[in-house]
Order: sequence, then C-alpha cells, then structure tokens
Amino acid sequence: MHRKETSAANAPTKLFLPGFDIGAMPNHLNRSSFIAPIARGRRKFHRQEIMVSRRDCVLQYTGEQLDEADGDILMALIFFAGFHPLGEAVSLNRAQLLQKIERNLGNAQYKWLHRRLKALTEGTLFLEAKKRDGSTKYKIGWSAAFHIVSSFTYDEIEKEYKYVLDPRWVEMFGNREYALIDWKKRMMLRRGQDMAKTLQRLIATSSDPLQHYALDWLKAKMDYSGRLRDFRDAIQCAVMELERVEIIAHGKIELSTKRKEQLSLWIEFNVA
Repeated sequence: MHRKETSAANAPTKLFLPGFDIGAMPNHLNRSSFIAPIARGRRKFHRQEIMVSRRDCVLQYTGEQLDEADGDILMALIFFAGFHPLGEAVSLNRAQLLQKIERNLGNAQYKWLHRRLKALTEGTLFLEAKKRDGSTKYKIGWSAAFHIVSSFTYDEIEKEYKYVLDPRWVEMFGNREYALIDWKKRMMLRRGQDMAKTLQRLIATSSDPLQHYALDWLKAKMDYSGRLRDFRDAIQCAVMELERVEIIAHGKIELSTKRKEQLSLWIEFNVA
C-alpha cells in the first residue's frame, strides 16, 4: 500500500466529476472540522491533530485552522485544476481567482490571497477512510506527505500563480464521495455568515430530505469555544440565512428521541 500511495503521489491524473462545476469538495472534508467558521483573529495552529469527523474517517491535520474563505479558495483551485491532469502546474491570474470567489480586487485582497495560499501549501493531511466493518478503505498522506496545495509560485510581472494539486485528490473524490455545492447560492450568503457556509457544505454530503445533527457534535465540528447557549443563537441565525437564500426550506433545534438537542433541517421545499 505504501509503494502504491507513493506512486499515486507522483502520477498526474485527470479529475473527472460528472456535472462538475466550481463547488466540489470531498465528503470526508465537508463532514470534518478541517474547515470551520472560526472567529477573526489569531488562528489556532494544529500539529498532527485529529480533527472532528465521522466514525468512517480519521483525519489528522497539521497547519493553521482553515476557515470558510479558505474553503472557497480551495474549491476554486480544484475547479481550475480540473481542466488539467492533477500533478501538473496550473497557471492562473490572481485577479481571475479572486473574481471566481467574488472578492474585491485591490492590494489588500491580493496580499490576503497570497497569505492564504501559503497557509494551504503549508497545511498537510493524513486521511484514513474506513469501510462499514471498520477496516481501511484507503489512506492518504501515510507514506508520502499530502499537502493541500502541493506547491505554488507567483510571477510578479504577469501577476500570475502557478500551482500544483496532488494527484491523490482524485482518490478522495472517488466513488462519488463528494458534494457539489450550489456556488451561486453560496455567494449569496452574507459576509459574516460562515456558519451558514459550513452547514451548506455539510448538508450537501447527503441526499436525505430531512437531516439531523447532534448539537454538541456541530459545536465541536465548528470549533466553537463559546457557551452552548451562544452557539444555539448563532446556529439559529445561520439557519435563517440558509432559509433566506433557499438552501433549506426550514430548520430548527429540537430534542431527539434520546432527548438530546439536535439541529433538524428540511431540505426539500415541497415537504410539509
């Protein structure tokens, strides 16, 4: 397995996703705390830390905690790289990248983008996906380091980036284990509504018209360190934002059959 992974890390591979446009992300990443709606300020630095995820995945991460803006950049990089075999360099004008994630153009935004690309390049993942019986389905980052962005360079004259994505991204997208985010609606979510963005990515991993998530698990997944009652208020605001842009029909916090608080989300608009 180790030699197979090392070989995969060095073999350019085309990423083919039926119906793919910008907004594709592997389900294991969407269901984890790898990207979280963190508050502004100094970011936590993880060092080989096990991130919050589901039982069918072990995700270990080293790097700055990533936020939803980083997630937008990553989805844009995956989109543009989809026109080339992963593992080959992709040329991309920095203004084009900012426009794709609907950010303003200007010196401050260019500096922000450069900082975040450095953080994505420094970040490394180890991911073990598991089968239902608990055995390993695949491992990524075990025998060859997996950087979120393998490498990037910047041409000052052309104002252009050249970046490389690891071919092993293809394995994480394999067997239709990915979500396609409604990018237009994502861009409609108001600034400061990152919790709504996190919920949008989570919702997209399932086709169930009614979804339930334990509130304590959501709090951990979103890396929310404040009081539970404040988290409830924040979640309710996020739900209202998802209702506003019609990503969900309805959502509310209620008790599960085990008398535990959960967030219930109705996805289909024709469900009473």
